[in-house]
Amino acid sequence: MYWCAARLQPNREALALHCLALRGYATYLPRLREHRVVRGRKVESYPPLFPGYCFVVIELQWHTAGWAPGTNGLVMSGNLPVRVPDAVIADLRAREVDGYVQLPKPRELRRGDRVCVTHGLLAGQLGIYAGMKPHQRVEVLLQLLGSMQRVTLPRGAIELTR
Repeated sequence: MYWCAARLQPNREALALHCLALRGYATYLPRLREHRVVRGRKVESYPPLFPGYCFVVIELQWHTAGWAPGTNGLVMSGNLPVRVPDAVIADLRAREVDGYVQLPKPRELRRGDRVCVTHGLLAGQLGIYAGMKPHQRVEVLLQLLGSMQRVTLPRGAIELTR
């Protein structure tokens, strides 16, 4: 008995999980709990932690799991499904609170932190975090045109470097 990963068809997670259960397979689809603001209203959603994948327990035969409706097959290595270590599943389940995986909070940025621009025209540039601006924007000091320039970017366009 071991865990493996199944690829799922887009927006057909429920069908795949149902059909796998009908065929006798135990499944696990870890989900997140997200809080967002949409058009001024707070909305709670429950997206999969790994979009397009679920975990399946293989006991004897694995062939029918790959052909279940809603799936696009198992993740394979040669002719056999790739085994997912039990410790990975146990770690995911240990992080669950009320049935949803709680991811660790990222460390907050502090003035002087070294950051890397990940999106946009300045992608790949290294800079120094200078502070937060309104509307989820950040100010970063970048070496441009021979001197340090203040640039305002979306918060999602930078990440902390190590």
